[in-house]
Amino acid sequence: MAIETLVGTTLAGYTIRGKVGEGGTSTVFRADHAKHGTVALKVLREKLQQDKTAVARFLREAQFGARVEHPNIIRTLDYGQEEGRYYLAIEWAAGEILDKHADKSGPLPCKEVAEIMAQICSAVQAAHDVNIVHRDLKPENVMYDPSTHVVKLLDFGIAADTEASPDQRLTRAGFFVGTLMYVAPEALSGELVGPAADQYSLATIAYYLLSGVLPYTGKSPRELFSQLLTQPPVGLNKAKPSLTFPASIEAVVMKALSKQPTERYPSVRSFSEAFTVAAQDCGSAGNATPAASDDSKGGLMGKMRGLFGR
Repeated sequence: MAIETLVGTTLAGYTIRGKVGEGGTSTVFRADHAKHGTVALKVLREKLQQDKTAVARFLREAQFGARVEHPNIIRTLDYGQEEGRYYLAIEWAAGEILDKHADKSGPLPCKEVAEIMAQICSAVQAAHDVNIVHRDLKPENVMYDPSTHVVKLLDFGIAADTEASPDQRLTRAGFFVGTLMYVAPEALSGELVGPAADQYSLATIAYYLLSGVLPYTGKSPRELFSQLLTQPPVGLNKAKPSLTFPASIEAVVMKALSKQPTERYPSVRSFSEAFTVAAQDCGSAGNATPAASDDSKGGLMGKMRGLFGR
């Protein structure tokens, strides 16, 4: 049975109500369960059911999700295999993908960005505390409910255990994983990265939420790859002529975007604390009102996501 025809059927006790999304490795459904209620049910794609690496990565996502418990991380409820299908049931979260909210409402006010970043950073720090590096932090992997301002981090699909031995790793040396627009420069070598790489990705998210653009201007994977390795990021106050930020905010974001991991903050927690303090300098007015630009919305940004996403 093709995955698309699962709607209306039951898998491992989950009654599948509808399809809500699809990624490179799995299809996501809304499903109901007698014990767990409404859940998001991820099912590994048909063509990957026999792929040992894909299955191992899918199960590792489930195991890492279960290992990190935090109010700002989507809860892993259940996972396994039934009828030849690997599945993962996770908490159903209210709201929308942060990327969509930012496209629709951004650039966002400093206060809102500070609230969002504090929650994401807290979740990521909790993962780091148990030696897990997320490696794919980006707005598309964050659920955000604008009505409650609650953030939920998801998708530990390419996360890594920093204490795992080389033979336990699923990424071959020399191949980087992640999303090029948000990945730290040191990840481009294909070596196993540490918590500082997640901090870089978080700073890129903050930069994007504040400005509506990214710290590098490359318009192709090759150009962006080269810029990440050889050029400094565009300063936050040069991101858009219509936007001006306090020097304190710019300093925090740009420090976390340092090319050298040792020049960033000692931890994600330290970065978060510094960002929260600096955001107080924005004042009640928040950011300056930006001029409308298709490039910061669905036009160029949408094309870039298609080019640079993993």
